[in-house]
Amino acid sequence: MTSDTASPALQDAELRETLDLLSTVIASVSDRVVSQGDLLDRLTKTAAETRQAAFAARSQTDPELYGEIIAETVQSQTKGALERIVKAGILLTNETEKTALVLEQAKEDKWALLRDVRDREEKADRLKHLLPWFVAGAVVLALGLTVLLPRFLASSPAICTVLGADWTRTTSGVDACVFYYR
Repeated sequence: MTSDTASPALQDAELRETLDLLSTVIASVSDRVVSQGDLLDRLTKTAAETRQAAFAARSQTDPELYGEIIAETVQSQTKGALERIVKAGILLTNETEKTALVLEQAKEDKWALLRDVRDREEKADRLKHLLPWFVAGAVVLALGLTVLLPRFLASSPAICTVLGADWTRTTSGVDACVFYYR
């Protein structure tokens, strides 16, 4: 029993030609598979390199890492300047304190000087109020001495001689200092 669907048998020449075509197709497909394998190897290698580059780029763009690098760089570049600024600040603070002490002493000296001036003015005012009494006392003293001084000077023989007068006894028996016009 033969079926209607069975294909007639190929002849040897056709079979050889079919086998040649099949081997050419298989060789072509094999070449394509090999080239696609090479392509897949290159793609895999490229993907691995891309992944490595991505990890490197991520570590290179890590803000924390760059923050540390920037902080170290800024610190190393500004360390000397900051130390000088701190020293200058300390010097300014010391000088400010010294200046404050000098100003406080100057303020105290000013107030002491003003107190001295005020005390002197008060003394001068008191003397101005007492001046009329001093003048009156001086006038009274001058008048009194005018009357009493010659009497006192004339009562001692030594002073009488120093003044250029003579010590003599009067007719009434009293000793006196006498000035003679010569």
